Order: sequence, then structure tokens, then C-alpha cells
Amino acid sequence: MELIHADDKARLEQIELLYLQAFPKSERKPFRLICRKKEEGVSHILSIEENNEFLGLAITMIYEDMVLLDYFAMDHNRRSKGYGSAALLALTQYYHGYRMILEIESTALETDDLEQRLRRKNFYHKNGMTDLGLAADLFGVPMELLSNNTAVSFDEYLELYVRTYGDRMREFVKPIY
Repeated sequence: MELIHADDKARLEQIELLYLQAFPKSERKPFRLICRKKEEGVSHILSIEENNEFLGLAITMIYEDMVLLDYFAMDHNRRSKGYGSAALLALTQYYHGYRMILEIESTALETDDLEQRLRRKNFYHKNGMTDLGLAADLFGVPMELLSNNTAVSFDEYLELYVRTYGDRMREFVKPIY
């Protein structure tokens, strides 16, 4: 499994297509903004591949010793076949020495897709991620925060957003107590 920086048009197009399919509109940033942040060096857009075949995407934000796995998705034909676990392992190795953070939709709410949310949380737990005990209102979407078994405070998490997208993020990333 390889993580390849998406610096060419073909890879970026594949990633954008999966990005639009995999994430609800309420959770997506404009893709051109993500690309701009990549050019600024505060974000990575990674193509997950094996034998030159596209398997999925990982979009990260980096600040100091923290990396936020902002978006992570496998092609729908690759799900439930071990590729996601292998990709997550590759990401934790790639970002060795970083405190990795990820956000998942809250599992504390009664929703129509609660079973899917719980499966996603179980996937991350099975692959070594642990609950930070923190929750965020992220642009109106309640999220739980997980990490690679490292401590991260809410203020540090917020600072990652502020340093990447500007001080205005304080309006859109709020703690849930």
C-alpha cells in the first residue's frame, strides 16, 4: 500500500470524485479550498494506492506535532476487505511522531444512521484509535474526537483549525460539554 501526494490532475480528479461521493455536503469543505491549503503546505491530499490502482483518499491538516485526519475514505468497491485498516496503518506510520486526531459523527445522538456511525467508531477503535473524551460542534455537526492514543486538548485541536483556516474558525469549531 502506498500513500502518494496528489500533485497531478488525474489523481486530484479521482480524489475529488470520491470525496464528493463519500462525505455529506454538511461535512465538506470546498475542494478548491483544500487544494489551496495543500499548496500553502498546511494540508496533504494523499492518494491511497496499491499496484498503481486507486483505493481511497486521505486529506490531512498539519500543525506543529499534530495531524488531523480530516477526510479518510476508501472506494466503495474496496470497503470491508481490509484496505481501510491497511490504509490507516500506513497513515499512522507515515505520520509517526505526530499526535493524530480524527473526527467522527457523534454516536451519542439518536439518528437514522446510528448503526453506521457505531460501525465507523468500532473500525477506528479496532485499528488503535482511542476516544479523546472530547466533542466538537463543527460547523453545526456534532463530532467526537479520537486520537492515536495520544493526548490532545480541545484548545490544541482548535488551534490546528485556526492556524490552517484562520481565526474565524473559532466561530465554527466549538466544544460540546
